Amino acid sequence: MTWLRDVLDDLADDAPQVDLTERTIRARERRRRWTVPIVATAAVVVTALIVTAVVRLLPSQPAPATGPGTVTDLPARGVRPLSHAYMTFCEPEDGKAPPGCVDGGWRVVTRDGATYRVAQALRGPESGLRPSPLAISRDGGKIAYYDTAAGTFAVRDLASGEVLTAPTRVPKAWLGSIAHLLLSDDGRFLAFTKSPPLKDPAMLFDMRERMVRPLPNGWNPIGLSPDGNTITLAEYAPKTRLQTISRLWQTSTASNARTVDVTGHYLVGGLGLDGKSVVAVESVNVPGTDCLRSGGSLVYLDRDTGKVLRRVPVRGLSMTQNFVHLRSWIGPREIIALATPFVCGDKDAPETPRGDPPYAPFTAYAVNVKTGTARKLTTYTAQDFFQLVLPGFPGTL
Repeated sequence: MTWLRDVLDDLADDAPQVDLTERTIRARERRRRWTVPIVATAAVVVTALIVTAVVRLLPSQPAPATGPGTVTDLPARGVRPLSHAYMTFCEPEDGKAPPGCVDGGWRVVTRDGATYRVAQALRGPESGLRPSPLAISRDGGKIAYYDTAAGTFAVRDLASGEVLTAPTRVPKAWLGSIAHLLLSDDGRFLAFTKSPPLKDPAMLFDMRERMVRPLPNGWNPIGLSPDGNTITLAEYAPKTRLQTISRLWQTSTASNARTVDVTGHYLVGGLGLDGKSVVAVESVNVPGTDCLRSGGSLVYLDRDTGKVLRRVPVRGLSMTQNFVHLRSWIGPREIIALATPFVCGDKDAPETPRGDPPYAPFTAYAVNVKTGTARKLTTYTAQDFFQLVLPGFPGTL
């Protein structure tokens, strides 16, 4: 893979710049109420995805809110498995920002409630207009992020403190307007894709063997096989599509990519533990408005044909009264649904006050994909779907 490293390094100096006007608009819209405009809803559509399952993924009780006291940086080692991560913003409407707040900075929260800043990670879109993706392995023991000092991505083992950096530089300009990370269970493989589909490459890294594989731009990774040889991706604009690429490390992606169109618009969850199940939530337009809301059922999609196989009505969670994103799986039959109340508001509404800790509630449910029965797990707080990361679900901004 030396040739690819050389090519990527050569390309870095000539990397195209991100459309900052579009990025600024997106950043401003994120400050508005997440429920209101179609612009923000469409951005959420682009980000709703990703991958795999976990046992004991979420705490049984709401995680403690971050208090006003100082939050320390992530220790070099000895950090317990994570519950979630969120991005902080430090412009409260009244008063001063709490001590230790970093605007656009990531914080990680352990299952027992300890909270730390990830000082090494690139700050979020409010600083420099760059996205800052972060991902947590499904066991909560590893994180992946863009390391500002290294100028590329890093995977960090929280218990041992071992940090592996990607085998090639990734200029910030290559992060696009929306960046996605997908981390394998063992931390060996890291997929990076972004939108819009710029000319510079998306990539799959083998952090152990120090190899790089190009991936298609504009797609969102939702599943990766344990050996890193097969990846499943989803695309949401201008229409929903699924793509499966196999034999990634043996042959060219073009010769082993299968792409299918899906009739309708769906938000796809992480790929099932069987490596083929795709479950989604339909996005439905509210008549007479520019708003999108969730459909009332889980929808099984055929990864190979794109066809709807069946619909499973959900009980115990109102899909139509909430905006619902599917996240990771808990075992072979349950998938996490992250819900927040749906409001079709005025796109010209005043900006929502921003502060730290974040303010909007997001309730996690475990939904049985066979019966549709939902059970409540816990409630998190964050600015919006963009700035809340759960294990097995990458940061997408």
